[in-house]
Amino acid sequence: MKKCNLKYILVEKQQINKFKSSYEMLLNYDTFTVEHNDIVLFRLHWKNVEVSLMLNERKEKYEKEKMTNSTSSENSNEEKSEEHMDARLKHCLAYVLHTSGTTGKPKIVRVPHACIVPNIQHFRVLFEITQDDVLFLASPLTFDPSVVEIFVALSSGASLLIVPTSVKVIPSKLAAVLFSHHRVTVLQATPTLLRRFGSQLIKSTVLSTSTSLRVLALGGEAFPSLTVLKSWRGVGNKTQIFNIYGITEVSSWATFYRIPEKTLNSTLKCELPVQLGFPLLGTVVEVRDTDGFAIQEGDGQVFLGGRNRVCFLDDEVTVPLGTMRATGDFVTVKDGEIFFLGRKDSQIKRHGKRLNIELVQQVAEGLQEVESCAVTWYNQEKLILFMVSKNDLVKDYIFEELQKHLPSHAIPDELVLIDSLPFTSHGKIDVSELNKIYLNYINLKSECKLNGKEELWEKLQHLWKSILSLSEDPLRIPDESLFLNSGGDSLKSIRLLNEIEKLVGTSVPGLLEIILNSSILEIYNHIVQTVFPDEDLTFSKNYATKRKFSDINQETSGKSLHQNSVMPLNCDKKINAFIALSRGGQILSVNTTRPLTKLGHCPSACSSDLISQTNTQNVESLNPPALSGKSKDPSCVAEFFSEEGTPVIEAEKMELCVRWMSDTGKCVDASPLVVIPAVDKSSATVYIGSHSHRMMAVDLYSGKVKWEQILGDRVESSACVSKCGNFIVVGCYNGLVYVLKSSSGEKYWTFTTEDAVKSSATMDPTTGLLYIGSHDQHAYALDIYKKKCVWKLKCGATVFSSPCLSLTPHHLYFATLGGLLLAVNPATGNRIWKHSCGKPLFSSPRCCLQYICIGCVDGNLLCFTHFGEQVWQFCTSEPIFSSPCTSASEQEIFFGSHDCFIYCCNTKGHLQWKFETTSRVYSTPFNFHNYNRSDEMLLAAASTDGKLWILESKSGQLQSVYRLPGEVFSSPVVWESMLIIGCRNNYVYCLDLLGGNQK
Repeated sequence: MKKCNLKYILVEKQQINKFKSSYEMLLNYDTFTVEHNDIVLFRLHWKNVEVSLMLNERKEKYEKEKMTNSTSSENSNEEKSEEHMDARLKHCLAYVLHTSGTTGKPKIVRVPHACIVPNIQHFRVLFEITQDDVLFLASPLTFDPSVVEIFVALSSGASLLIVPTSVKVIPSKLAAVLFSHHRVTVLQATPTLLRRFGSQLIKSTVLSTSTSLRVLALGGEAFPSLTVLKSWRGVGNKTQIFNIYGITEVSSWATFYRIPEKTLNSTLKCELPVQLGFPLLGTVVEVRDTDGFAIQEGDGQVFLGGRNRVCFLDDEVTVPLGTMRATGDFVTVKDGEIFFLGRKDSQIKRHGKRLNIELVQQVAEGLQEVESCAVTWYNQEKLILFMVSKNDLVKDYIFEELQKHLPSHAIPDELVLIDSLPFTSHGKIDVSELNKIYLNYINLKSECKLNGKEELWEKLQHLWKSILSLSEDPLRIPDESLFLNSGGDSLKSIRLLNEIEKLVGTSVPGLLEIILNSSILEIYNHIVQTVFPDEDLTFSKNYATKRKFSDINQETSGKSLHQNSVMPLNCDKKINAFIALSRGGQILSVNTTRPLTKLGHCPSACSSDLISQTNTQNVESLNPPALSGKSKDPSCVAEFFSEEGTPVIEAEKMELCVRWMSDTGKCVDASPLVVIPAVDKSSATVYIGSHSHRMMAVDLYSGKVKWEQILGDRVESSACVSKCGNFIVVGCYNGLVYVLKSSSGEKYWTFTTEDAVKSSATMDPTTGLLYIGSHDQHAYALDIYKKKCVWKLKCGATVFSSPCLSLTPHHLYFATLGGLLLAVNPATGNRIWKHSCGKPLFSSPRCCLQYICIGCVDGNLLCFTHFGEQVWQFCTSEPIFSSPCTSASEQEIFFGSHDCFIYCCNTKGHLQWKFETTSRVYSTPFNFHNYNRSDEMLLAAASTDGKLWILESKSGQLQSVYRLPGEVFSSPVVWESMLIIGCRNNYVYCLDLLGGNQK
């Protein structure tokens, strides 16, 4: 049409809106019109502007433009590289503002006239603004949409309505001012601001049949679902509704989409989100994948820009024309249409699965009883739904409805009723205020006291029915009912646990295991034991049987938990007898009849020393004869340097087979902690965490999961046991150090650092203090019994590795990614000495009687005295991330390197042997007695390609090799004839080490 210089066009009335939305950026059409019957004559005035826009024929036009743009960009790349926007030029800048930081890091944004003017020009045309319009200044002057609101009105001769804040915060008053007193015709607002009116007021006033509102443009947050939008409109409402989208860094708006009248009037249910639509004047929109390449289909991040759509961020003075800015918003592109998925910070991992919390909000908002709502990820631990409701008695109904429309990992942990949604000065949800509301809600709940055991029984029945969606069932729950058999699952059991603890106002130790394994009556009795400790445990109801709990304190093993009492909070300091094994052959024996020497030095575990004589005799018959022959894998070669200097090669001597494997839901990089109670070795437990946020306790012998606890983020830290044996301590990516009940996984205490905690804790057996490092560059000493930090030490760089404790002298060692090895007084946190290794230290330090050793990224294993003097260094050809492990005699040191070798050197730094694996060795070896031949010492090690290597410790000769189906960064731990290790295929494995036959 433009090529033929078309001056006039006749358009059918029913096609006018389509015509306008398709061509309004290319021409002015409202200067002269003549209406006749069912057609309208338009006189056209073509704009002399360059526009990047997909018209209704999206696919064809889109491809055509893509080809044109690529050709033109090739011709003008050299020219563009020399063109910049310069903030120092006179009259360049229009205004300066700060971003709020609600959707990213706060920034200073300086906006040129050339960037913001196209927005104002386009919205004047798009909204068909005339001098008769009244625009509401909804945005504060600190929020860039206010610039568009002000100048669209002023440049059109329209009226601009400015309302005091005191009126804005009261929805009913605001609605009266806008739509009764001043008859506002154009409203640009955030969805939150609109939601504050409530669905009833929106329908009766804002979007009623007789509303003055001609245009409603919603932006700044995710657009409401079409289902909700339709429910907000009164019958016969004609308001034009737009989805507008943009970022302050490319001030102000970037795209628009008018919801078609046909869509708004349709009775069909539409699950698709509303598309972002078309670029505004002068704006370029790109969707790029994770590698930064533009895509035409699929998921990616939005980038915004344009030749003159450029702003200056923070200290920028010049910016190339056409600069594209990342938005942090993720979308999916389908048939040329862009659909919003959510912000980067609204994507969370919950119960091992990815979740967009905005989806939860949209589903909840679509429920009939919900006026408005918001969802938060409280402390990165709990999903909380805040709801303004038409009815106060809707909690049970809401949970039932959400379970119909959402997957189980998206069901909120808590539903909180509020009078109105709090919002920021920019009209967005005030998350910090919601968190305060929830904290007050928790405190209020904890103050509520039960009137007695009978009320507890009635409320427990109500919670049981509510969570299992049995609300309509008038019958009493049978005493013997089991939660899992009644339709419950692990997620619902967590909900029940949270509701019970809120009901009674305190934590109930061991309750989760009771819920998962016992009857409702046993659950009740267990709660009574905590809440009414001074009263008779007998339940007075006629139909209830009298039950007493055993006084035996032992690890849960998947049996009916009423047989095992969980230690009450006031007895947490009671010391149990146990043995704990962790990576690197570290062993801790507490209160056992046969204590190990040098507890603080944690010598290599000699499991046969701790096995009963009967068990030893039983397995002696399994000892295989000595085998000879060559390894089938030529790369599996150990070089043992004898006095003659000749290497010896020997065949595999044992087999590994999977005893059990347990799915954690995500990669397992943490190493296992194995705790063996002295009174009952058969109830030994493996504690391990994973990237799924789960911390798990698994029965060592059977592989049965005893409990699992969902933490706030990924877990790479290996667990550490407390002195009393009643707690395990583990660090988390969310910066928290969790202290969990070892018997149940219940959270006893959390300590907050300022960054991720990947370091594993070390326990001081003389004081019970726990020491741990953080990515916040600090080391901490924690007293978990008093729930306090004893001291905090600035280390100067990230502490990734785990601390090491020496009892003689009483020193604590920390290593940093800045290359420092620090010796610290464990009691005071005062630094004794430091040594700069020059390169980052990922390896954890390891103490023996005379020395301390650590691996360095420069490929050297370094050895120091306890007074900070370097004794020797042993050189490999690649970085060392593996931590050293010592033999029982402390005469040999074992470690791995990225050069694919496992090394053994003596305490003078001389090589004893080295064994070549098939990949890098990241994990720490484990030295142990051969359970089948007590006179033989073996070494277990893993390479990152998933291979487990069993070597003879003295010679480095290969005994066995086994391949796991995934990469391995976890370190092995061996007890008796079982090897436990984590794998990146999401599983933790327990393998039996079996004597083999000659091949």
